[in-house]
Amino acid sequence: MGRYDRYILSQLIVLFGFFSLVLISVYWINEAVDLFDSLIADGQTLSVFLEFTALTLPQIMLMVLPVAAFVATLYIFNRMIGESELVVLQTAGLSALRLLRPVLVFGLIVGALVGILGNVLAPVARSQFIDRSQEVQEDLTGRFLREGQFIHPTDGLTVYIREITDLGEFRDLFLQDRSDPRIETTYTATRALLVRSETGPRLVMFDGLAQTLDPETQRLATVRFDDFTYDIGALIEEGGFRSYDLRELPTPVLLTATPQVAEQLDMDLAEMRFGGHDRIARALFVIFPPIIAAACLMLGGFSRFGVWPQILLAVGLVIPLQMIWNVAETTAVRNVELQYLAYAQPGTAALLAVVLTLMAMRRKRPLRFARAGGGAPVPT
Repeated sequence: MGRYDRYILSQLIVLFGFFSLVLISVYWINEAVDLFDSLIADGQTLSVFLEFTALTLPQIMLMVLPVAAFVATLYIFNRMIGESELVVLQTAGLSALRLLRPVLVFGLIVGALVGILGNVLAPVARSQFIDRSQEVQEDLTGRFLREGQFIHPTDGLTVYIREITDLGEFRDLFLQDRSDPRIETTYTATRALLVRSETGPRLVMFDGLAQTLDPETQRLATVRFDDFTYDIGALIEEGGFRSYDLRELPTPVLLTATPQVAEQLDMDLAEMRFGGHDRIARALFVIFPPIIAAACLMLGGFSRFGVWPQILLAVGLVIPLQMIWNVAETTAVRNVELQYLAYAQPGTAALLAVVLTLMAMRRKRPLRFARAGGGAPVPT
């Protein structure tokens, strides 16, 4: 690569990193707020919250990187036009195709990043996210560790703890079990401990009272106890077969899916095939928006109003590309034979980039003037 190529490419990468960081931060904070409400309110620790937010980053990056690449290209070429750098390069004899070469290299780099994210990192992160979510849902320990609140760890169970000591001991415990509609039992204890066993968590209560009410006869039986063990693990439903998410399956599995595999995973075959091709198509698509942005800015001439018409043209050309993807997805998921419609978006973007590049190459270069025999300047 020449010096000009390295200069433009370095500028694009720096601005791409900046815009990516800003957009990822915005999306990440929005996602983190929802996770914070659901995890911290459920009694989970800060480390679990940070783990979950980290696992959402690959999916957020998949959405953000194409936008960041497009905006970075618009910004760099707008600055080059404003500072007359592009005019100088065109006057020096560089064609539009030559000027777009570093943009193509930049698009290939972003496409490689999106390909790695979409086909490797995002599926792995999604799988771990689902596994950890299931573990958190089945873990009742965190749900008990809140004092001064009436909580409902599972259906039919109400718990209140007045105080939790530094050693993890519960003071003044109230527990009401209505999991069996035929009987209702209320436990109160001055002290209690939550311990783990092979069959799940158990609550050991000391110096308490058990009151059992029969709803049919309205008879109440009370029993005092010095210590009593309550099996909380028995209230947890066993996980059984874990359902799979399309976003966590490896790309080769999606591309080679058969009706038997789709039935086993309880998924639609057309959605699986389209999902696999869509991961590849997205990596191909992100190559072209930077080229479209740069080519559009090279179409216009000098104007006191700047290059805003060309910027709006670039944005207006990219928006229909997303509409093409929406139509392709809606159509392809209904018929497995139309799975290759996933490549309609990158194909259209490539065609549009070629047309804009040819139009930019046909645009007249700036006139250079030279004096002929000391007379008036003539165009050359």
